[in-house]
Amino acid sequence: MDFWQVLPVAIALVFIIEGMLPFISPNRWRTMLVMVEQMDDRMIRNVGLGSMLFGVVILYLMH
Repeated sequence: MDFWQVLPVAIALVFIIEGMLPFISPNRWRTMLVMVEQMDDRMIRNVGLGSMLFGVVILYLMH
């Protein structure tokens, strides 16, 4: 498979997964956004870094 064929599929899956929580439980999603708004930038960056590392580990294990 070519990278340019896989990339749109991967992006589409990200949108599907990201859209599940607001679709299933909009109140919980709203509460989560309020909590994120109250976090400082360092904590948000740490969560983002953890998420990226988790994704890299999954890709490594799957490939």
